[in-house]
Amino acid sequence: MTEPASASRPPFPGKIERGRAGSEPWWQPNPQPPDGAPNVVIFILDDVGFAQLGCFGSDIDTPNIDALAGGGVRYRNFHTTSLCSPTRACVMTGRNHHSVGMGRITDLATGFPGYHAHIPRSAGFLPEMLVPHGYAAYAVGKWHLTADEDAHLGGPRASWPLGRGFERYYGFLHGETNQFSPALVYDNHRIPPPRSWEDGYHLTEDLADHAIEFVGDLRQVDLDKRFLLYFATGACHSPHQAPKQYIDRYKGHFAEGWDVWRERTSARQVESGLLAPTVELSPRPEWVPAWDSLDADEHRLYERYMECFAGYLTHTDAQIGRVVRYLDEIGELDNTLLFVMSDNGASSEGGPTGSINDARPWNMAERPLEEALAKIDDIGGPWIHNNYPWGWTVAGNTPFRRWKREVHEGGVCDPFVVHWPAGIAARGETRDQYVHAIDLLPTILEAVGIDAPASIGGVTQQPIEGASFMTHLRDADAPETRTKQYFEMFGSRAIYLDGWKAVQHSEFAQAARVTEDDHWELYDAIDDPSECHDLAAAEPERLARMIEQWWLEAERYQVLPLDGAPFFEAIDRPRPASPRERYVYFPGTGPVEERAAVNTRNRSHRIVAEVEIPDEGAEGVLLSQGTGHGGYVFLVLDGRLVYVHNYVALEESRVTSDVELTPGAHTLEVRYEHTRKLGGTATLCIDGREAGSVDISRYTPTQWSITGDGLTCGYSMSLPVIRDYRSPFPFSGTLHRVVVEVDGAPVIDPIAEAGQAMRAQ
Repeated sequence: MTEPASASRPPFPGKIERGRAGSEPWWQPNPQPPDGAPNVVIFILDDVGFAQLGCFGSDIDTPNIDALAGGGVRYRNFHTTSLCSPTRACVMTGRNHHSVGMGRITDLATGFPGYHAHIPRSAGFLPEMLVPHGYAAYAVGKWHLTADEDAHLGGPRASWPLGRGFERYYGFLHGETNQFSPALVYDNHRIPPPRSWEDGYHLTEDLADHAIEFVGDLRQVDLDKRFLLYFATGACHSPHQAPKQYIDRYKGHFAEGWDVWRERTSARQVESGLLAPTVELSPRPEWVPAWDSLDADEHRLYERYMECFAGYLTHTDAQIGRVVRYLDEIGELDNTLLFVMSDNGASSEGGPTGSINDARPWNMAERPLEEALAKIDDIGGPWIHNNYPWGWTVAGNTPFRRWKREVHEGGVCDPFVVHWPAGIAARGETRDQYVHAIDLLPTILEAVGIDAPASIGGVTQQPIEGASFMTHLRDADAPETRTKQYFEMFGSRAIYLDGWKAVQHSEFAQAARVTEDDHWELYDAIDDPSECHDLAAAEPERLARMIEQWWLEAERYQVLPLDGAPFFEAIDRPRPASPRERYVYFPGTGPVEERAAVNTRNRSHRIVAEVEIPDEGAEGVLLSQGTGHGGYVFLVLDGRLVYVHNYVALEESRVTSDVELTPGAHTLEVRYEHTRKLGGTATLCIDGREAGSVDISRYTPTQWSITGDGLTCGYSMSLPVIRDYRSPFPFSGTLHRVVVEVDGAPVIDPIAEAGQAMRAQ
């Protein structure tokens, strides 16, 4: 007896008889977008302030982005969340960042619904909506949307780019990376950079190469298929690294300092029609020194920091220009809906004096001015993780107050350019209507001509919280489509409502203690976008209504509980695997992300390598963690066993064995004994015999790398921990395995102290 067909089997539109005669085949048609649907390209810059593009008043050269603004529109009232992962979540999902669990960056997630950093399947990503309608979907560059506990080679790929709808990916998963020696991911696996910086490598150029390659591969096969290209640069997040010729072109350009630069930029913003003549330049904060109060050495150093940033931005603009020219050459530019945006305002993470190593605040390390001056010519290159001082941050957000991580306009009002010659008639126009990052997705869907899906992969979807701004993109006189928007970051709060803005600023250490007496400010966001005149005392009833509305929004979008102490809360989040006392690593496997690797920081441990040395000798890396900005390396160098601990490029503790290694099998060991709060002694052993020791005054307490580099066995993939070798420097003998054993629980007090250091910024 024939079994009945499954009720779940899809119907067959053809015809099936007992034989081929009379049967009619049927082929599933390829999905197609509506006629006239555009390609979509999103260029998302990192930490670029409102005033740092040429078309937004800057004197930094960005001719390619300026040309896009000249052929389309620029928005002066575009808003983000004030931090990178949350803004990217808004762009990808069309929902508020807390609604999808991304209330902070992935690194600082907590165990509450708005902050866990795991974007649910009920919040579909843009490529998950476009690909079923016949689009190709490619992503290059920074991702930073995968929770730390999943961002490693042994983890699930569900939240990696290919797990959220993109079909090809090339870039880096974490928040920042070395631009000359990046922690690269290709699709779902780690790869080394294709060449070294000595050979002219730079990440942004590599990203542009792959963006062009992905689109080119498509067009060689299919001339009609629409595509989504998400191009997220590392620029201009620290480290501010660029090819030397781009930095050199700005030599002396910023000699007049940040005060003069702000004034001239503000004037250009008014002259260009970006801002009304009545918009005031917000006062320089009292904690930012006047440029004229600084001495000659400070001027020389701070100019250099800004020259590197400017060269970095101009170089990035040139790579964007390469992609745009390619689209034009293949006849695709006119019908490409193209966006250029930044994820938040200019960054203050360089602190008051700038930074040559942004890992130092995490590890309670100082930032000596004398050291930066001694290394001034290296700033902008591969060995320096540089960031400018916050005087330039304030300048970069002209005319606004505050900066990244905060919800005054300097943190949340960012440059935004839209270019679509076939779809909008505007050329070189400015829009004043209020727009938020959550509005991009519904605008794209309207441009394509499709609705947001009710379900994706069988999962019912959350409502889209953004609103399309296509009406005023096409008509400058159209009304705003967004009249209300809440903000929250690290306990600081704000709300925009019908042309007004209420804002409350909380310092990190205070924001967890919410009281009815929290001081709120009130501004006329239309006439006073730079927030110079607080009208809270003059409009108490309006302010009270807006505060009440903020709390309603907070309840609606799962903002609560407020928490301004992120560096404590993030410590106890889940780890990729259960901690253990013994870890075994084998040569040649992929890098192990820091959060998934053995934690040797500030605790006693031993590293044991089982090797065979050939008759001709051997050299190379046995185990490495971190980079030249901070880490340790256990290796064979010039025939001897070597261990080096690099404390955030401030102190190098090195021990070399007192004898050369002989041919044959050996057990090579380094023992670290933690003898005091921040230090101890490292001792080398060869076959059980002590072969040298070194005192380590400060063992790295909190984090080896902030650029996504991991632990490697038998080779190095990143910027080397020391300059004695160049990566990958594989061990040339036989390395069987490396065993790492740790004693006791990790020391956590230094983490709390590092949190204090971060707060001090």
